[in-house]
Amino acid sequence: MGRISHAIRFGALRFFCLAFSLVAVLYVNPTAFAQNAVSVVSDARVAGDMARTRFILDMDGEVGYGLSFLSRPYRLVIDLPSVAFKFPGDFVPKGRGLVKSWRYGSISKGRSRVVLDLNAPVTLDKTFLLPGVQGQPTRLVIDLTESSPEEFEEAVGKAIAQTLPVGATGSVPQGQGVEAQAGPAQSNLPVIVIDPGHGGVDSGAVGSNGTLEKAIVLNFGRFLKEKLDKLGYYEVYLTRDDDRFLSLGKRTKLARGKGADLFISIHADSITNGAETTRGASIYTLSEKASDRMAAALARRENYSDVIGGVDFSDEPEEVTDILVELTRRETKNFSIHFARLVVEELKSATTVIKNPLRAAGFQVLKSHDVPSVLIELGFLSNNLDEKMLGSDEWRERVSDAIVQATNSFFRAKIAQQ
Repeated sequence: MGRISHAIRFGALRFFCLAFSLVAVLYVNPTAFAQNAVSVVSDARVAGDMARTRFILDMDGEVGYGLSFLSRPYRLVIDLPSVAFKFPGDFVPKGRGLVKSWRYGSISKGRSRVVLDLNAPVTLDKTFLLPGVQGQPTRLVIDLTESSPEEFEEAVGKAIAQTLPVGATGSVPQGQGVEAQAGPAQSNLPVIVIDPGHGGVDSGAVGSNGTLEKAIVLNFGRFLKEKLDKLGYYEVYLTRDDDRFLSLGKRTKLARGKGADLFISIHADSITNGAETTRGASIYTLSEKASDRMAAALARRENYSDVIGGVDFSDEPEEVTDILVELTRRETKNFSIHFARLVVEELKSATTVIKNPLRAAGFQVLKSHDVPSVLIELGFLSNNLDEKMLGSDEWRERVSDAIVQATNSFFRAKIAQQ
């Protein structure tokens, strides 16, 4: 575990000489699919009504797939090996009948996912692959019929249908993020984990000109890591270094597994009301009581990421609570607020910040009880000026420098000992 994490824990022990087990983090370990060749999904459509609905994917070859139902809200998850979604330029996913809406994307290296949001509880009538013949694409067909809530709940968590991937291999290619780097950090340097938000099937906010939050924050996260690496003061890791989905619980688990001394989650906001005038960066720390309405609304949207990604919460452990953990949380919160204040002061001279830029809300991704954690909103993709600015190399240089300066101030004592 990292140096600051140790300091927090030992500080609590000085007041209470207790040896309790610390809280378990939320973790979802989905079944992996892998395939040697990447298949191309070229089209998709929904047909039918509220009694019976058919979902069809057109592909250039047969692939293995798995289906599962998730509740609260009702969803059908289609897991695929690695595929390339290459829809026509004007393609927009549209729902119909029992399918309210749907989305698609990478879930991890070697795996893709389609998530159907359902208007009502359903049952799987049948599913099959139609081989491509006479110039027609291979088609994955899924037929759904209306059912009762009780029948739907019985199916939740079960593998409804699954076929073996054609040409499957026994392993999933590994990425370059923390997920691919097992075990804690090996040096005595402070450990920083940078968490580019969203990814894969979860695009996050979308700007008025089509800018995707998941792409903006990944680029910024890589750039910030590179700058911190060059200093030689820290060990720096990314939770993701490609376009993959990670559950919120896995992000915090990865940081704690590295013994992180600091966790920085990177995002870009979007709002509807006041989009033309609301712009600028902000930084959030954890609080069960949101500092304002905007903070509360943002936390709700960000905490919805797992639902977007089709994460099953049924096996999540309940959080352990005791006096030692509560003391640790308080100390961690103080470290988090201290770092957040340093960032705000640096950002004020580097970019536009919103009114009252230091805020708090109940972000799931900030809930590591012993790792100082903040969430930085780089700007508002819903604002045309901010959207343009977030793609600027000059802006990225200034803002990353500001965060680096704040980080150096936060770890000044530790750096002086090196």
